[in-house]
This record gives sequence, structure tokens and C-alpha cells, in this order.
Amino acid sequence: MKQFKIACIPGDGIGQEVIPASQVVLEALALGQSQFSFEFTSFDWGGDYYRQHGIMMPADGLDALRSMDAILFGSAGDPNIPDHITLWGLRLKICQGFDQYANVRPTRILPGIDAPLKRCTPAQLNWVIVRENSEGEYAGVGGRAHQGHPIEVATDVSMMTRVGVQRIMRYAFKLAQSRPRKLLTVVTKSNAQRHAMVMWDEIAKEVSAEFPDVHWDKELVDACTARMVNRPATLDTLVATNLHADILSDLAAALAGSLGIAPTGNIDPERRYPSMFEPIHGSAFDIMGKGLANPIGSFWSCVMMLEHIGLDQQAQRLMQAIEAVTANPKLHTRDLGGEAHTQQVTEAVCQMLRH
Repeated sequence: MKQFKIACIPGDGIGQEVIPASQVVLEALALGQSQFSFEFTSFDWGGDYYRQHGIMMPADGLDALRSMDAILFGSAGDPNIPDHITLWGLRLKICQGFDQYANVRPTRILPGIDAPLKRCTPAQLNWVIVRENSEGEYAGVGGRAHQGHPIEVATDVSMMTRVGVQRIMRYAFKLAQSRPRKLLTVVTKSNAQRHAMVMWDEIAKEVSAEFPDVHWDKELVDACTARMVNRPATLDTLVATNLHADILSDLAAALAGSLGIAPTGNIDPERRYPSMFEPIHGSAFDIMGKGLANPIGSFWSCVMMLEHIGLDQQAQRLMQAIEAVTANPKLHTRDLGGEAHTQQVTEAVCQMLRH
């Protein structure tokens, strides 16, 4: 029997609800299986850990994760701690420490979800956004000087490297090649950002020669937001910079019904390190502890994790259970216009897996 070692990092806010719920669902999935099992290890890193120790995770925390097959992450964010501390001290420390340079965010309208795009059928909104996850606008290059004085200056430098752009473009083209439509949209802003984004465009064209069967086009990021709303069927796979994809993927999740259902994979395609899977909804402290959190985004992230570790059949089983549950309006949480609680949705998915 193959035992998969899964690190669980609930983090902050509703992450502390949806990650335990995901563990329950994965245990239900593995129940009675003879080919595989899961060994979960939980880590209490996050805002509470910061209040006790002054850091979001231990200095040697990456060493504790290195031997894991995958990581399930909840959220990073605490209203009493500056956001740049929570993000850089935990999530980005793991993403960058393990060179998880491909952030992959699938989006589609699940059964039973009342999506805002009334003229759009589920078949017309089936996207996957590939986000460059290691450099760009979130490279951390910059600084502040003369703080508190009239001449105070602050800079954030968007840093792109040829190797960084090449590898995310190849990943996106390969992903597009594997999907039925073989269609890729390269999101850019090279009309205004005339150095790094021009290189981004040039490398996209170079890499495209390696994938002659992939039809690709280029779209300015501002125009892409309108295209996602007005012409969703013209999109399939998108690749964008760290900042651009961060914004576009939230828009995509909202168009599909709710941020609460959207998953993410922070992938190391070379599999040198464990990859990390998480819902995109954030810590949502306003509903923490009330049982209102939608665990579907976390469950869908588990589907992505199962695919990554080679359990494709089990990933399909879990996705079918998720879709059966979302198809029932009585099992919709508040973000979807319903009244169901986290535990009800979790138990419903588990029941589907037991059948």
C-alpha cells in the first residue's frame, strides 16, 4: 500500500475550518482502499503562531515540509497583523522556498451554481489560469527610504528573468496542448510596461514555435477583464504575470459564482519539492468560527492535489461528489445564496464518497 504524506497548514481564519474538513473528506475517500492511504501532519503556523513567537513559521519550517508528498494550505491573513508579514512570512515563504513557480487556477461553473453571467452556459466558461508564481510584481525587490519625511520614497520593482518567463510559458503551452481546445491567451501589458512585458511577449512568441498545434493570442490585461465578461467562450487557458493573474483569477472565480468554490495549486512542475494546494478565498475573519465557510474551494484543491500525486481515479471520484453536492441548492453555503453550514456540506460530500 502506498502511503501519501500530506502536510496540513490551516493558517488563519476560515482556513482553520476548511482544512480539517478537507482532511475528513480525504479520509472518507481513502476508507476501505487497499492501494493507498494518507498520513496527515498538521502545522499550527500562522497568526496565532506569530503572536507567540514573532514569526509566522519556524526558520527551519521548510525542512519539516520537504519530505511531504503534498501540502494543503488554508489561508494567511490576520486583521491584527500587517498583510505583508502574514503573506511573506508563511505562504510566499513556502511558495518561493520550494520554487512552486506555476500557480494553476481552474475555473468553471459547477452544477447548481447561479453564476452572474446569465448569457453564459457552463460549457462556455471552462478556464484555467496559469499564474507566474515566483517573480514579476511579487519578486520582493524594492525598498523605502527617508520614511516620515516629505522626500520619502518607496519602490517595488517588477523583476522578470528569461528563465522564469520561459518556464511558465512552456508550462502554459503544455497545459493548453493537453486540453481539448488547445487554445492559449497570453495576457500582457506591453503597451505601457515597455521593458519586462515586452520581453514577456517576445518569449511567448519564441516558445510558441515549440507548440505548433496550440492556437494562441495575446490580450492586454485590461481588455482581458472585459473579454472574460463579454466573450467568455473565446478563452480557455490563460497565462499571466504574478499580479495580473492574481487579479484575473479572482474575477474568474466571481464570474463562476463565488470565491468560496475556487481552488489553486502552487506547483513545482519538476517535482523537486512538494507542491501546495489551497482555496483562494482568504482568511475571511468576519465569518470565522460561525460554520459559514464554503469548503468546496478546499475540496476542489484536494482534487488538484490528488491529480498531482497520481491518484487520478480518486480525484475524479471526489470531483463527482463535489458536483453532486453543489447541484443541490439546499447544500449551498451563504456565499452561494444558501443556508448550509460547513459541516453539512462536508458530510454530504463524505456520504457521496461512501456510496
